[in-house]
Amino acid sequence: MTAFPGFARLLAVLAASGALAFPALAAGPKAYVGNFKDSTLSVIDTGSERVLATVPVAAGPDGIVISPNGQRVFVSGSSASAVSEIDAATDRVTHSIEVGQGPQGLATTADGRWVLVAVNGDDRVAFIDTATHAVAASVAVPKPHTIAVRPDGRQAYVASQAPGHFALVVLDLATRKAVSEIALDKPPRDLEFGPDGKALYLTLAGVLAVQVLDATTNQWLAPIPTGVSPHIAQHFAGMASGVVVVQGPGEVMLFDPATRTPGRSIAVGKQPHWLDISADGGKLWVSNEGSNDVSVIDLAGGPSHTVAVGNAPRKVAVQRGAPAGHAGGSAHVTIRNFAFEPAQITVKVGQPVRWKNDDGAPHGVVFKNGPAGMDLMLPGQGFTQTFDKPGVYDYACSVHPYMTARVTVIAP
Repeated sequence: MTAFPGFARLLAVLAASGALAFPALAAGPKAYVGNFKDSTLSVIDTGSERVLATVPVAAGPDGIVISPNGQRVFVSGSSASAVSEIDAATDRVTHSIEVGQGPQGLATTADGRWVLVAVNGDDRVAFIDTATHAVAASVAVPKPHTIAVRPDGRQAYVASQAPGHFALVVLDLATRKAVSEIALDKPPRDLEFGPDGKALYLTLAGVLAVQVLDATTNQWLAPIPTGVSPHIAQHFAGMASGVVVVQGPGEVMLFDPATRTPGRSIAVGKQPHWLDISADGGKLWVSNEGSNDVSVIDLAGGPSHTVAVGNAPRKVAVQRGAPAGHAGGSAHVTIRNFAFEPAQITVKVGQPVRWKNDDGAPHGVVFKNGPAGMDLMLPGQGFTQTFDKPGVYDYACSVHPYMTARVTVIAP
């Protein structure tokens, strides 16, 4: 029996309304889901797969990006003029950043210094300086919708939905100028770079295929056929297959990035919208706008299940950087089941990264540009590497080159 039932009921009402906010206690990295019709953000512990908090954000959340170090979350309010900045340690909104009317897609540079915002209503891409929490520059782009930053940080590709003039607009990030434009026949939806930056995956309204652009030459390759209404296509680092959300049949379809051929399909909820991969590379998180939940897909073949969230969940983003409050310790990468776990990790300059081979086969670590790594690690062996300057360090297994991953190093 509760000693103060009236007080308990008041606490329950305040908690449900978001008036009470408590620091999130998560066993694993967190997933953030934007509930479009509720103007809230559901915070999910990916370890226990339960909702930790519901956070009010700018109206009509339609874009989410997490800083590379995993410590800040940015959410655009497409029915407003602001981007909400959230402290991932407390899951509280710390800044409301005015960017212009109708902000939609978001992207971040690898060093976390800039967040790019597709300000659809004002026909421009805004650059948020994350140090000052304000817009520091902008570039004119007609009706920008989504943005993809090339992994080397030199350029960003923007999906421009100007009626009668659909295009991909290429921005030079050093000069903050539009340097080229690729005309399209249909309105572009989403675009994502593959892990090495050589392929750009693009979906178009009304086209039953994923378009693939060779980003080194800006020439189109053979498309990947899908079902009705493909929305987002991704090839995550360390994952052998690419994945695409296909909204019509309500599924996630796998594809071969080398041959661009479709593979198996996995049923999810109603009207799936977006997806992201877990920090360890073992699960896909898919937001289902039509069924108000998130599907969790075990890529190893285990059973898939759902987590209920708010009304009309659109974007979902999963922490993959170093957890807040632990940037000073060592970071760990496990080699298991012929994959690096996590496939992407963010550390600070001078922070040690430890690799350990917990697999039954020999592996190694070789960097594309950077330190020497370690050519061969037998089962049970490992090595430690530190990085003396910021940058993006892509690497692969020296024995199995299809195993790829990335370390992003940021300034201390």
